[in-house]
Amino acid sequence: MHIVNGKRVYAAINIYAEDEAYDEIIEQAKKLDELKVDGIIMSDGGVIDSVKEVAPNTPVHVSTQANTVSYHACNFWYKNGAKRVILGREMSKDQIKTLMENKPKDLEIEIFVHGALCFGYSGRCFLSEFLAGRNGNLGDCAQSCRWSYNVYVEETNKPGNLMPVEYDEKGTYIFSSKDLCLIKEIPEIIEMGIDSLKIEGRLKTEYYLATVVNAYRNAIDDYCKDPKNYDYLKYFNELDKTKTRGLTTFYFNDKNNKDFQDYEGHQYNNNYEFGGKIIEDQGDRMLIEIRNKLSVGDSLELIVPGQIEPIKFDIEKLWNDETLEEISTVNPGRAEQKVILNKPDLKLKKDWILRRKK
Repeated sequence: MHIVNGKRVYAAINIYAEDEAYDEIIEQAKKLDELKVDGIIMSDGGVIDSVKEVAPNTPVHVSTQANTVSYHACNFWYKNGAKRVILGREMSKDQIKTLMENKPKDLEIEIFVHGALCFGYSGRCFLSEFLAGRNGNLGDCAQSCRWSYNVYVEETNKPGNLMPVEYDEKGTYIFSSKDLCLIKEIPEIIEMGIDSLKIEGRLKTEYYLATVVNAYRNAIDDYCKDPKNYDYLKYFNELDKTKTRGLTTFYFNDKNNKDFQDYEGHQYNNNYEFGGKIIEDQGDRMLIEIRNKLSVGDSLELIVPGQIEPIKFDIEKLWNDETLEEISTVNPGRAEQKVILNKPDLKLKKDWILRRKK
């Protein structure tokens, strides 16, 4: 395994490939094999077969876009060289339990626990391709399901007589789903024996990923250490500081659940925003790269990896990073805009994330 800074590295070639793409895929796979990545995530049977030939030392991980929702399908992928299968998000916990009891013993299973849900079945959607010319099955989804739409009905006997379906000034968001959140269900998931948990992070900021990954990492570790005292709320309270479209458990607890569409298109949890990330610890000060406006008096929270409670402090002073002149506010007017400010009393590491309370 190729471990970087204590983390495993996986690469995705989970497109549904046309014939003209295979030369490039094969070259990519050879390079990934040389780099010794921990697995290549794929969904197309032809891609998997080709990659196995040119990258025989790299584990095959079957993408959620392969729509695996049964242990019979797991058996098929296992016979065809898969080390891990990432299940479709449409499965309930009862179905997953049955699958875990009947799959090949050494086949690893991964499931999604948090993040955006795709309007299409396991991500097999062509809405983006149809509307924007950007194919989600080639890794280029425009997230057309999140757009607002005007919807009309037409009377069959009066073609062209369009009557608008009720909506507000923003239109309607009939395709937009809520975000998956299974933080409360972590104990059940661990007890099932799931090998890996997946967080959807496409088109998300470093701040979002730092918050969500840290919450789930702490939840998993804390439950394993002390299962009787697991309290999901302290992790949920951190997740609640990120912008979402509303949260849902989707089909995990109930296949008849209907509460997973967000028809109003609202962004929830707007009380916090990405403040910046640490560039350098300078003793009693720190140099950061800002992401939003910062001013003296602002309340910040430092997200410390491996620690669920953020460190809270106020901005007491700001300094221009070039002139060291004391300033009262700074705006992200240029790329990689930096500023110096007072820091909490601990040793900071590069790339730690700061959030700002609005």
